[in-house]
Amino acid sequence: MKKFSLILLLALTVILVAACGTNANNDSSPAASPSQSAETGSGEQSSLDAIKASGVLRIGTEGTYAPFTYHDASGKLTGFDVEIAEEVAKRLGVKAEFVETQWDGIFAGMDAKRFDAIFNEVSITDDRKVKYDFSDPYIVSKAVLIVKSDNNTIQSFADLKGKKAAQSLTSNLADIARENGAEIVSTEGFNQAIDLLASGRVDATVNDGLSYLDLKKQKPDAPIKQVDEQANGSQSAAAFLKGNDELVKAVNDALASMKSDGTYLKISEKYFGEDVSQ
Repeated sequence: MKKFSLILLLALTVILVAACGTNANNDSSPAASPSQSAETGSGEQSSLDAIKASGVLRIGTEGTYAPFTYHDASGKLTGFDVEIAEEVAKRLGVKAEFVETQWDGIFAGMDAKRFDAIFNEVSITDDRKVKYDFSDPYIVSKAVLIVKSDNNTIQSFADLKGKKAAQSLTSNLADIARENGAEIVSTEGFNQAIDLLASGRVDATVNDGLSYLDLKKQKPDAPIKQVDEQANGSQSAAAFLKGNDELVKAVNDALASMKSDGTYLKISEKYFGEDVSQ
């Protein structure tokens, strides 16, 4: 009897040990299966969904680059790009929230996710396309060479060699000045470049032809003149971090609908007197 009891006790001990081992395995957290991981990934919000949930499209812009993005006499942020961005946000069903940033730091702001898009007459370049995505182009502009009215030594881009040119350091316009041998004097935007030029602290600036036309319309007596123009225009668009395909598509759809119903043309004519999308 004692022998039978001992055998029974040993059997029960083995069963209990096995059960504890099984419970220990069940208590540990197993790695997610591929299907579980996929379900988690598919549950994440896209940038467009997040924007719609927040009700706000955060937009990086300069605020010092008339007529694209600047402050009017009352101090209100306005301009061609500002109105385009506001209309795009409206068509997405959200509010446009502008984050004003100096041009030379605007892409760093994008990298830091301080805003969802940049609307600031951003030229589409091969270098930028490596890191960023762009909307469909909504403006075409040509670079012009601007000098003081009494300057007779600079007649073409080639004459910039050895001369001082006021430029935003990271703009494609600064690249044109560099390629022609200019010494670059850093500025925060178009207005400062013109101020430096008018005061004689620089010899020239390579800048946007549409900005120049707007300035001459607002200040016909400004002591500056255009002496050269690039043959080919550059296309500009809204910029985004890569991986935001749904947001880019939604913005493109908004831009297309603005053009089809005449809203884009109305904004364009307000600032330039014509359609500047082509």
